[in-house]
Amino acid sequence: MILHHIQASATQSAALKLCLRYINSTDSILLSSNAVNCLLNKEWQSRLSGYNILVLQDDVIARGLQSRLSAFKMISYADFVALTLTHNKVISW
Repeated sequence: MILHHIQASATQSAALKLCLRYINSTDSILLSSNAVNCLLNKEWQSRLSGYNILVLQDDVIARGLQSRLSAFKMISYADFVALTLTHNKVISW
């Protein structure tokens, strides 16, 4: 079980696209920084719909996207740390 941490916007980096080539159904994806913006795009929402998607709450709030991304599980930094302990590996893309 891997936690895939995506930080870059899907429009500026191929990190998320590359992550999806290697992800397993038991893995999780954490979107932070500009990566949270990909969830505004219906195509990315569709592509990510079968995965456990988490978003860093502080980054969503910093961008004023709380209401637009309310369907996604938002986590705190403390939750992020806990996830790193419950997953076998963390990959930052």
